[in-house]
Amino acid sequence: MKKLINNISNIWRVEELRKRLLITISLLLVFRIGSFIVLPGVNSTMLEAQSADPGSIEGLLGLLSGGGFTKASFLALGIMPYISASIIMQLMGMAVPAVQKMQEEGESGRKKINNYTRILTIIICAVQAPGYLSLYVAGKGAIPPELLNSPLWWTQSVLVLVAGAMFAVWLGERITDKGVGNGISLLITVGIIARLPTSFIVEVGTNSILVVIIEVLIFMLIVMATILIVQGVRKVPMNYAKRVAGARGGPQAQGARSYLPIKVNSSGVMPIIFAQAMMTVPVMFIGQQYFGIFGLWYNIVLALLIIIFTYFYTAIMINPKKMADEMKRNGGFIPGVRPGNETAGFIDNLVSKITLPGSIFLAGIAIIPAIAVQFGVGNGFALFFGGTSLLIIVGVILDTLQQIESYLLNRHYDGLMEGTKIRGRRSQGELSGM
Repeated sequence: MKKLINNISNIWRVEELRKRLLITISLLLVFRIGSFIVLPGVNSTMLEAQSADPGSIEGLLGLLSGGGFTKASFLALGIMPYISASIIMQLMGMAVPAVQKMQEEGESGRKKINNYTRILTIIICAVQAPGYLSLYVAGKGAIPPELLNSPLWWTQSVLVLVAGAMFAVWLGERITDKGVGNGISLLITVGIIARLPTSFIVEVGTNSILVVIIEVLIFMLIVMATILIVQGVRKVPMNYAKRVAGARGGPQAQGARSYLPIKVNSSGVMPIIFAQAMMTVPVMFIGQQYFGIFGLWYNIVLALLIIIFTYFYTAIMINPKKMADEMKRNGGFIPGVRPGNETAGFIDNLVSKITLPGSIFLAGIAIIPAIAVQFGVGNGFALFFGGTSLLIIVGVILDTLQQIESYLLNRHYDGLMEGTKIRGRRSQGELSGM
């Protein structure tokens, strides 16, 4: 414990890391405060009272938006429109030659794609905002009659909601650039964690202490299993030809042993976030009575989407051809595999094999809340018992800790995860460029 406290204190000794953490905390605090600023004229108390069930689609959207959705705050749309726009742009990158060309242009192409993603986000928000106000806010009677027929109120409310969504995107990007961790993912995570204490208190009040203890123990086992799959790595042995001076005469060849690390879950939390964003559409149109978030069909489709997006995002993150070419340039090779195309095929086949069980495991974790509800776990706590909430929280926290770890190690301090088996730093011999 003393060593852990000392390692945590090292964070404040690294000036750059300290500044980044303070910026991150400040911007997250701004986001949390913004989720309580209600649109003018809306009765948020009435709205929250009718959306109190955390197992409803309103409760789920409120969870992902940090509570802004059920309060009708100016951040009600959150960053989900931006995520939807990102999905569309990435799909276009596979089918539209112009977008593919931008992806190949490096940093300049990435900036162009980000600009188009923001424009598409504004368009999506402009469509979602009137629907949110009319179907959800007005549908629950939270708008006074005198405002329902006011064009000025509708116009200003739509503009505020669009501006709020873009402000959330701006906060996320600033955290990514100036802070620690992935800003978009952190905004979602903070909103989810903010609901955990209330859900746990409700669970304690409705069940016996023994039942709650059993639930917490099972919850901890699920968390540990999730960490294992998120941190799981397949190490592919590699050799590098190395020229060294011989003891008697000319140079001799000596192989430098290394390994190529391929994560079981290379795609991180993005497939889960993408899948959850996509699932809000059928729930809104089909209805919760047929497609509820604890229902059979909802969870079957959610699991399939997670598997599909895991493969899709892994294909974006890992380029076997590029990895094989870089190995060949550096004189590296996998024992028993020829450099070049054969190595690329070997890596591609290996990634496909280890991604399948990883994606199935993630999908299994995602549907645990529906199973937990069948065993008597409350709707609110069940959302944390597994599912998207847990996967996002674990993935984002580990990613953020790894970034903090790298800052500490680069300044010759012990990392936060010193002495643990969590992969917060690269072992000796691991490729740094892949």
